[in-house]
Amino acid sequence: MAGSLALVPLSREPQVRSRTPFLLTDGGRDGKAFPLISPSTSEGLRPDPVDFSPEELRELNRRFGVHGPQPRLAQLFTEGIDQLQPLRSHTLGRLEELRPVILSESRRHHINPMLVTAVLFDELQHAKPGEDLPLAARSGLFSTHGPAQLSVGELVKQGLLPADATPEQIDEARMELLDPDRNVRLLVGKFVRLKQALGLSDNALLMASTSPADAKAIATLAYLHNGKLDYPGRVLRYMQDPELHALLYGTRKPITSPLI
Repeated sequence: MAGSLALVPLSREPQVRSRTPFLLTDGGRDGKAFPLISPSTSEGLRPDPVDFSPEELRELNRRFGVHGPQPRLAQLFTEGIDQLQPLRSHTLGRLEELRPVILSESRRHHINPMLVTAVLFDELQHAKPGEDLPLAARSGLFSTHGPAQLSVGELVKQGLLPADATPEQIDEARMELLDPDRNVRLLVGKFVRLKQALGLSDNALLMASTSPADAKAIATLAYLHNGKLDYPGRVLRYMQDPELHALLYGTRKPITSPLI
């Protein structure tokens, strides 16, 4: 099994408005691509990347099975969790440990490392107690595992696990997902896979701050990762978090004792 799982290189509440959308064209038939089409802006205003048109939502649901936002009460609970400073500090500490693999894998596959960091921050911040324990993973109680909350199905989609895997292979796959570095590599691989499915260039880094089309693409990738419509807004907000930027890009200097 070890050989079969070896990795290859790999807010605010959103609104749906009637407007000229970033049209998501059908990519499942006749060999057509599934590109994101840049919209025309209205009256010089920058379009909101988290505003998906009804047509876009129907197409994304048809192709990827995503759905609407989580209930408002759950959203308020999520926002409350984000205000707990001890939890935030703990999450930042875990991200610090993952920083090397985030940077190396993102650079290798042309994925914006801030997107990876933002998703990991959200998933770590809202993880369920005990779900990262091997016993809990083997029990089948949780459907997703590891820092990025990935399912065994993602291994299948990336060609790292057969679709007809045995119970023993599935059990081993769950253990693979619990490995933090391996989990981050799989998350980057998932974004590579989704970029290809959306017809985005493999070499496009996607910068939300400089391009409305890139911001929409990032929002779509975040939506497809989590499947909840309120998720992209949180991810885009985390991508602008100064503390997360400092963690990822800040210069680290060793502390020297004044006695030396």
